[in-house]
Parts: sequence; structure tokens; C-alpha cells
Amino acid sequence: MKALPIRTRLTVWYFLIVAVALVGFAVFALAVMRRSIYATVDEELEDRARAIQSLVARSSDEDIGNAIREHMELQSGSQLLQVSDGSGKFFYRSAVMERLAVPPANAGQTHFESAEYNELPLRILSTTASAGRQRFVLQVAEPMDDYLEAVERFRTAMFVGIPILLGLAAGVGYWMSSRALRPVDQISQAAQEINPQDLSQRVMVPQTSDELQRMAETLNQMLQRIESAVARITQFTADASHELRTPVALIRTRAEVTLAKPRTSEQYRDALKEVLAESERTTVLIENLMTLTRADTGSDTLSLHRTNIAEIASEVSAQAQTLAEAKRIQWSAAISNEAIWVRGNANALRRLLLILIDNAVKYTPAAGSVSLAIARNGTHAEIQVRGTGIGICETDLPHIFDRFYRADKARSRELGGAGLGLSIGRWIANAHGGEITVESSAAGSVFVVKLPVVS
Repeated sequence: MKALPIRTRLTVWYFLIVAVALVGFAVFALAVMRRSIYATVDEELEDRARAIQSLVARSSDEDIGNAIREHMELQSGSQLLQVSDGSGKFFYRSAVMERLAVPPANAGQTHFESAEYNELPLRILSTTASAGRQRFVLQVAEPMDDYLEAVERFRTAMFVGIPILLGLAAGVGYWMSSRALRPVDQISQAAQEINPQDLSQRVMVPQTSDELQRMAETLNQMLQRIESAVARITQFTADASHELRTPVALIRTRAEVTLAKPRTSEQYRDALKEVLAESERTTVLIENLMTLTRADTGSDTLSLHRTNIAEIASEVSAQAQTLAEAKRIQWSAAISNEAIWVRGNANALRRLLLILIDNAVKYTPAAGSVSLAIARNGTHAEIQVRGTGIGICETDLPHIFDRFYRADKARSRELGGAGLGLSIGRWIANAHGGEITVESSAAGSVFVVKLPVVS
């Protein structure tokens, strides 16, 4: 079943709340009105009964009827009263009580009752009065027809008025919800007009300082993140395609040239060696691309354990010595003799160090120097890889960790780099809760990695 629109649901809820409130008010008002009427009538009956009791107490047995009759004649209005001795003998009975044939009450405790005689509703107070040793039963009554008619008129007004008020409330509620949700419709329409070909558009932000403004601002922030992500994906795809096109073209060209005419065995071996070398470089590039892709999707999570980063640095130093000697570069390492424990992945940290060292060796000319230093600095393990290379231009520093970014593109391609190593290095540092920074000058560059230590 299709869900109702929000404005309809708001109207229904508003209608139900108002309906419950009005019905509750009507029931409460009717109950209060009835109780107030009965309380007022009962109080009036008690006053009249006390007056009769006082009159009876001052009269003799023979004069009770005359005294009450004289008293009733002096009262304004038609009062309903009858006095009996408890055995059914009446000493006084008003004409209305006699016409209605209200039966005498038994002598007992004072009590109120509601009864109907000859279709006339009465409220009757039965009590006792004493004249010497003689006890009498008094019955004072009040017609309730006018009061009950007033209650009935009020009930009818509620039955007629509540549906009208509910209809008005539903209409007003629907209008109010439509007016309140109109900016939402405008935001939805603006969002629908945004397409993947142009993600620079933004929805209008209403300056209302309420939830709608926060929703529009949040939507614009989300669009900004989506635009940035799409731009990165587009750039990544274009760069990856460009980087893969060159080695594939080289492999294909070399194969076509070799097969164009008969060759000697030695020539075929040389061609295969070139194809193999280019294939190996392409394999490394593809593996790096897959690493970054898995990092982006979160599927390539590292298993972190308590690891001695100083021990890993010592192992990497031996490999770095070989890389430096191959380029006739001076290598030095200053590694703490004490264990420096971090929560990390040994293979990933080893790869991080090799990326930084390999990068320094590539861009350091012969007779230069590359060094590795690692020590504990407060709550962090600090790793420094320094090279006396060509340095990095100031305009290139903000982008040095971007994928496929190469400060010296011609020289990077010549050295076999694809511009992914530092991106992977930054991901490894971030995955360990650390950070990687770079400082550069004409004398060379230094990469600094800080990782939180554990006890």
C-alpha cells in the first residue's frame, strides 16, 4: 500500500488530535455542567429543608400543617414539599407533589434521589424533622426539566459544533502543512533538476533559521561531496587510462615490430625481455590501482597488531642500502635501539618505508645522500626520510600526495613512476591513525611520518 503524502499525514494527525481534544472537552464540560447543576440544586434543597426543620421544631403537633402552609404561601414560586409521619400519613402536601403522586419516604438518614413522576424529572431530598418527641419525614423536591433541557441543548451544540470545528481544523491543518512543506517541494524540484553532467548546481537555502534551512544546507554539502567524489573518480579514470595506454601501446608496438619480419633467436629474446619488463611495470601499476580502489571502498582493511616499528625500520634499512648503492648514493640510518611500539600492520608499514625511501633514491642524483631516522617523540613515533634531491616546487607541494600527480612529469616517466606511491603511503599512514607531511627546499626534501605509540 502506497504511503500517504506527508501533508496528508500531518492533516490526519492534526485532525485526530483536535478531535480527541474537542471530544474530551465536551465530555468534561458536560460532566462539570451536570455536577454543577446538581450541586446547586442540592444546596438549595438543603436550605429549604433546614427552614422547614426550624419551623417544625417551633410548632406543636396540631399546628404543624397550618404553620407549613402559611410558610409556603409566603414563599415566592411553586415549591414542592410534603411532610409525613413515616407511616404514610401526610401532615402537609403541596398540590404539585400530590398531583405527581410522589410517595412518602421512610424515616431514615438524609439522602438525595433523582426520580421521574408523571414524566417530570425531580431532584428530591428526604430528611427528618422533630417537634418535641414527634419525628416527621420531610421531602423537598425541585423540578429538573429546565436544567436537563439546558444540558441537552449544550450536548446538541457540542454534537453539531464539533464536526464543524473538525472540518475547519482539517482544512486549516491541510493549508498550514501545505504552506510549511512548500519549501520542501521547491528543494525537491531543484534537486531533481541537478544531473550528473552538471553537479555544480545547488538548491536554494531558505533563510528561515529552522529545520528547512539546515536540510537545504546539508543537501548542498552532500552535493559538494558528491561533486568532489565524481571529479576525483573522473580524474582517476582518465589518469589510469592514460597511464595504462602507454605500456600497452609499447608492448603491442614491440610485438608488431618483432613479428613484421623474421628475426634471429637473440632478437626474439631481446624483444621478449622488453615485453616482460614493460609487463612487470604494468602489473605493479595495476596492483597499485587496485590497492587504492580497495582503500576507497573500505574493503582493504588492515589487521593491526602491537608492532615494533624500530625493528621494521632496521629490516628496511638493509634493502635501502642496496637501492642507494645501485645509484652510487650515500645511505645512512639513525634508528632507536629501544623498541618503539605502535598499533600497526608490519607489511603495510614496511611498504610505507620502502615507498618513501624509493622515492628519495629516485630523485636524488649520484653522489647525493638519503637518510632514515626514527625515534620516539612524546606520544608518537616520528619517521624522517631525507634526500638531497632536486626538491619540490612550492606550487607542487599541496598536490604531492594526489594520485598520478608528478611534479616533474617527464623525469617521473623516465624513472618509471606513475604517481601512485605517495598516495598509497598516505593511505597507510592514515589507516594507522597517523599523518605524513613533506618539507622541501632547493637542498632536498624530507618526508615526516608520525604514528601514535602504544605501551
